[in-house]
Amino acid sequence: MRAVLGIGNPGRKYENTRHNVGFMLLDKLAEKYKLSFKPSTGDYYYAGSENIASPFFLIKPTTYVNLSGIAAKQFLEKFNVDTSDLLVVTDDLNLENGRIRLRQSGGDGGHNGIHSIIYHLESDKFPRLRFGIGNDFENGAMKSYVLEEYSNKELELLKNDFEFAISLVENFIAGGLNRMLNHFSQIAQQKKSNSELTNKEGK
Repeated sequence: MRAVLGIGNPGRKYENTRHNVGFMLLDKLAEKYKLSFKPSTGDYYYAGSENIASPFFLIKPTTYVNLSGIAAKQFLEKFNVDTSDLLVVTDDLNLENGRIRLRQSGGDGGHNGIHSIIYHLESDKFPRLRFGIGNDFENGAMKSYVLEEYSNKELELLKNDFEFAISLVENFIAGGLNRMLNHFSQIAQQKKSNSELTNKEGK
């Protein structure tokens, strides 16, 4: 079984904000597979199924971003899931809007949610999908920036990026980290080839 945990803040107040990219991606996945999130006995909502070829669960902590690790630990212990089978989906200020990076393990990169997960799991050996939200804000305005809602125009521009991120999560669910990494590499190579082809035709 594999699990995907999205980092975000619960409640309508935070829907569609940059800090809730993790929740947004999980909501899109749940909608695609006609799944509904339901409360657990722990500090998270979850959706998913154990009755398909690749059983999985989607997890949305109710603890707010800074305490995301509590939900991660509760879930992994209850379902006996290894940390390597937990994919964490998070926003990233250090990446431009819509840019996606994958990490197999490592530090928190300055993200409080990732820091909490590392702390509570006592391990940094879990994969992450980092979705860029940019950093176009003035000094001292980071909090208001990450808690600001995306505009409809921004969401339309990010549509393809969200779809790519969803395909990566689907590959993780179906085949684990290596399959997700291979899919990422294939798409990146295709984009590079298309760019080179365009440049040659333009000459």
